[in-house]
Amino acid sequence: MNIDATTMLGRLADEQDTYEHGHDQPLRGYLAAMAVFAGGTGAMSVLARATGRRLPDRVALTDVILGGVATHKFARLLAKDAVTSPVRVPFTQFEDAAGSAELNESARKDGELRHGIGELVSCPFCLAPWIATGYVAALTFAPRVARAWSSVLTTVAISDVLQHVYARIRTE
Repeated sequence: MNIDATTMLGRLADEQDTYEHGHDQPLRGYLAAMAVFAGGTGAMSVLARATGRRLPDRVALTDVILGGVATHKFARLLAKDAVTSPVRVPFTQFEDAAGSAELNESARKDGELRHGIGELVSCPFCLAPWIATGYVAALTFAPRVARAWSSVLTTVAISDVLQHVYARIRTE
């Protein structure tokens, strides 16, 4: 059976329409983001092998805990912090202030790639796998830097909790 490119693209468009069921889903943008993630992960693996480095057989529990807290904090800084909003501007639209120096933003809808990236950069849950993968890569290539980075962000996250506790105690 011989299918030409136009027919295949038409079928893919039909599948996307059926999947979206009237909702705007930037599937091409998501696909591009997944390709970049997979390509970056693959490139790090090739670089590790070429330089004689190996991923650790296991990651120490302290690195997992520090990395988890640091990933959470860094994801929130990138996705929600008012100070980092200039990085998100090409892909998001300001909605309103969310408190604690955070913003609510929505992904721009003018183009699937822009929309997909907007959803990624404004969602701490979506950014976390990217950040965590970078952290594990940093543990492979520069463990001292990775641990310093995770220690700083974990310290900031603990400070944030204390700020909220203090504010609550002061108002009661």
